[in-house]
Amino acid sequence: MQPFQLPEFYTPFPARLNPNLDRARAHTREWAREMDMVDVPQHGTVIWTAEDLEAHDYALLCAYTHPDCDGETLDLITDWYVWVFYFDDHFVELYKRNPDVQGAQAYLDRLRLFMPVTGVITEEPANPVEKGLADLWRRTVPAHSRDWRERFAENTKHLLDESMWELHNISAKRLSNPIEYVEMRRKVGGAPWSANLVEHAVGLELPARIARTRPVRVLRDTFSDAVHLRNDLFSYEREVLDEGELSNGVLVFEKFLGLPTQEAAEAVNDLLTSRLHQFEHTALTEVPILLEEHSVDPAGRAAVLGYVKGLQDWQAGGHEWHLRSSRYMNRGVPLGMSAASILGSYARTMPQRLRQLTSTPKVVEPYELPSFDVPFPLSLSPHLDRARDDVAHWAVEQGFTSEGVWDEDGLRGFDFPLCSAGIDPDATEQELFLSGCWLTWGTYADDAYPLWFGKTRDLAGLKTETARLKECMPLDLVQTVVPANAMERSLADLWQRTAAPMTPSFRATFRTTVEAMLDSWVWEVVNMHHNRIPDPVDYVEMRRSTFGSELTTSLSRFSHSATVPTHLWQTRVVQTMERSAMDYCTMLNDVFSYRKETQYEGEVHNIVRVVENFLQVPQKRAFEIAYALMDARLDQFVRSVETDLPRMFDDLALDASARAGLTRYADELKDWIIGIIHWHEQTSRYDDAGMFPVFHQGPSGLGTSALRLTSRVSS
Repeated sequence: MQPFQLPEFYTPFPARLNPNLDRARAHTREWAREMDMVDVPQHGTVIWTAEDLEAHDYALLCAYTHPDCDGETLDLITDWYVWVFYFDDHFVELYKRNPDVQGAQAYLDRLRLFMPVTGVITEEPANPVEKGLADLWRRTVPAHSRDWRERFAENTKHLLDESMWELHNISAKRLSNPIEYVEMRRKVGGAPWSANLVEHAVGLELPARIARTRPVRVLRDTFSDAVHLRNDLFSYEREVLDEGELSNGVLVFEKFLGLPTQEAAEAVNDLLTSRLHQFEHTALTEVPILLEEHSVDPAGRAAVLGYVKGLQDWQAGGHEWHLRSSRYMNRGVPLGMSAASILGSYARTMPQRLRQLTSTPKVVEPYELPSFDVPFPLSLSPHLDRARDDVAHWAVEQGFTSEGVWDEDGLRGFDFPLCSAGIDPDATEQELFLSGCWLTWGTYADDAYPLWFGKTRDLAGLKTETARLKECMPLDLVQTVVPANAMERSLADLWQRTAAPMTPSFRATFRTTVEAMLDSWVWEVVNMHHNRIPDPVDYVEMRRSTFGSELTTSLSRFSHSATVPTHLWQTRVVQTMERSAMDYCTMLNDVFSYRKETQYEGEVHNIVRVVENFLQVPQKRAFEIAYALMDARLDQFVRSVETDLPRMFDDLALDASARAGLTRYADELKDWIIGIIHWHEQTSRYDDAGMFPVFHQGPSGLGTSALRLTSRVSS
């Protein structure tokens, strides 16, 4: 008996088969033998027999997922997939079944030697994985630009390195929470790596200047999530029941939401469908605007269109292969996609699509917030009272109370300096003032955007204002824009105060994070225009930007730049520590502001509203799930600080200065969390009296655009 019946999948594109299939089968059969992947024991264990390789039929996978490439290209891509699946099984047998963390880390460290972005491979391979990687790297990367090679190397390293995340979870018998799972599965599951190979297969590279923009990132991430969630459904029986694997979306939903296995599988399938809907929405609405804004030439547009089509082909072909491969649970499932089945797939998922696009204001049921207890002490700056007066005077002077968005009583009741005093208790008087100004600017702009451009559906004005705000942050500090409103005037002032002490390179990084926050507010307003409740994964990830979280962490990093090497900010441990703190605070803000946003403003950018819509659960259950997610992210933050960070110190043999810098940064994030909690409990912003003077339509984020860390670079 199968553990559950496979759900009805959303299959909007037909699967097509590459005519070079037989050639690829013959080629890769010989290649795998040449690389010692077949019938050659590894540490006494045969990973694959010839029968295993034939049954898995990776050539069929590649012929379905890349139906239009020529024979030589299909051979190469098939070899890549043979290698990556062999690596996965090799790693399972040698390091996962009987967890060996130290041996696994040494094994993965050596693989870096066989994928240089520049130069040649000089190391001699010592096992089939290294031998295969060296051969494939030499056959692939010379045909590509440095930008593509860097992206491909980065994604290959993620695929390899994050196997350690799975191994640590198995060793600790730990099941990840849904937010952590989706993010980490992208890296370890390899679909971003597959997206790079789509570019190779279509023979066109994405233009470097747009390859890392939000629309292209969303195309890649939605593609990746759909590939991985589909694989989780098909592989649950083998991974969970046979291998004892914990990295499976069905298992995560089953345990976290307390669902029977069948219902968990249906929920995973709903998320898969939602990610595919997001892919389509992005391709049709955001990508055309991106091409125009960046003046992409015809060749670049052809590359983007080829990339989108290639990702669609991969989805369709990957689904068909899962139905046929002996590797997966697929008994009794009909093969092939007819025109009728594709139309039926659209029809079955239409209610889910319509739910996202038909949001209406609702009357909120009464609810009480629990106490939000965290294991960190609250401290407040002794300069708080002075900052309250100074920040209020600055805001009035900038014009925040004269444009119909706020009045002075509302401004003072919001009490942003209280938040600054909690998140930066040891700030100087000037540092606290500047931090309070950033918080005030961020929240004002976040209120003004939906009021001025959402209700009026003024997309042209939205784009113009966003461009002008970006121009208020000149990298050479020479202001050329004459401010036309309070947002512009205050940002120009804050930019000069904050950016002037920075190095030119960090100033550019700082500006990028502010731009990301501005762009996220555009995303919110565009969703308002479409009356669209966001996809849950897209919401959680964009909420960090609408809240200003990346901006804050970038400023914090600047304050520690003298002691913490740059590459450490990109480690999984540090990023997990940051993102779990961000997610806890963004969801905290959402539960406090739910009635204000949902009932009085018709807002859709709220985790409770998103959960209600996606899971079709009552308000009470949606709050329970939101609280469970908050608890999971807080637990993850604490574990990152108390367990993972010290282990990373030892694993990487960091010196005392780097250890002290990262430890101080972790302490600052603790202050950030408790300071934000305290502010929410004291501010008037979410009281009845505080709801009406603010004609707010977007997430009422604190505008953590300011954190204390601004203070570290100012005088």
